[in-house]
This record gives sequence, C-alpha cells and structure tokens, in this order.
Amino acid sequence: MIRERHPLAGQTVRLKDGIGKFMQGDAGGAEFTVEDWADSVMGRSIWACDGNPAALEYAVRIGTNGNGIPIDNNSVYGKVGGFGHIVHDSEIVRE
Repeated sequence: MIRERHPLAGQTVRLKDGIGKFMQGDAGGAEFTVEDWADSVMGRSIWACDGNPAALEYAVRIGTNGNGIPIDNNSVYGKVGGFGHIVHDSEIVRE
C-alpha cells in the first residue's frame, strides 16, 4: 500500500492520556516523534509483521487496553526517546 506521508511526519507530538503502557512505561502523555505511517515504514501491514517488537507491543497494548481502537492500518510508527513504537492515529493529540 502506497500513500502520502503522515501529515505529522517529522514532528514531535503528545500522545493522549490513558492509552496504556509501552514496555518502558506509560504511553499516555508521552512525547512521540512521528516517522510515518507504520505500514510505510515496515513495508507491509503491521498485522503481517510477525516478530517485530513494536508491532507485538502495539497488538498487546490495544488488545488489553484498546479503548475502542479499530483494527485497521491507520497506525503510526515513531519514537519515544530512542525506542520505536506504534500508536493508532487517533491516539495522537491534535491541537
């Protein structure tokens, strides 16, 4: 799937409160530097990324604390500190 870059690519944004935990701690309120849509970064849907740590963490996080996050490809890859993570586009605070 080829699509335009994520509109926030290259920007550091804040994640919504209450979205669960990353392996390094609470994801809610974290500063997240957007790289691009996750499927663009990984070259395929995150649901086909067997063994990818960021994809596994995302699947566990939304499976246990999904808060109604849809199972679609509107996921975004970025970094909190030096660690790569995936969040759903709807989990990004837009001001």
